[in-house]
Amino acid sequence: MKRDILDRLLAAKAAAVPAALVTDLNTGLQTLVYEDTVHGAFGLEPDLLDEVRRRIRQDRSGLLVDPQDEDGFRLFVHVHNPAMRLLIVGAVHIAQALAPAAALTGYDVTVIDPRGAFATEARFPGVKLNHLWPDEALAELKPDVRTAIVTLTHDPKLDDPALIAALRSPAFYVGALGSKRTHALRLDRLRDEGLSEVEVKRIRGPVGLSIGAVTPAEIAISIMGQITCVRRGENHPC
Repeated sequence: MKRDILDRLLAAKAAAVPAALVTDLNTGLQTLVYEDTVHGAFGLEPDLLDEVRRRIRQDRSGLLVDPQDEDGFRLFVHVHNPAMRLLIVGAVHIAQALAPAAALTGYDVTVIDPRGAFATEARFPGVKLNHLWPDEALAELKPDVRTAIVTLTHDPKLDDPALIAALRSPAFYVGALGSKRTHALRLDRLRDEGLSEVEVKRIRGPVGLSIGAVTPAEIAISIMGQITCVRRGENHPC
């Protein structure tokens, strides 16, 4: 690997920027593919570039071949992504089930709640806790394209500022707990705060897949299912 490519790859990793190192196995030439640019020794046709970026989104390294290329065209795509993150607003019972489920799925989990009696080590052993107000916490944590955000408090004073911050971030998933009526009222409040229709429609609400979930653990499963579907299931309704 050339020093320039290595330096750029290390910089991307340090800045938590998703990237893929693409190596032409026939020539040894390498290029770096980001979500919005390409840098390296060779370019890629639009369809191949789309496929590499899809693999970045899917966290899927591996061989890329063109079956129509009789000369044995072969690329190896090595995806270098920062950890997936889940930011949970509200240290409630559902969060107690959701945090470990998300961790088992590979997410770096942070529970955000300024209420000290709720966000405790005893209730969330081994989980990162943030006691700032949600909008301040999100400003500090800087959600990116590999971040999912879920609000669970049922308290507009906590959930609404968090949702405003989340919807103005690149987070790939934003979900909010509540009934259809509660969600409709929430959307009205967010519109009154100046959010556009496009922005409010990003919210998955009521949060989670419709699986008849009732208990906190079941609701946590439905939420992780929906987050996984949004992340992985390009051809599935979520």
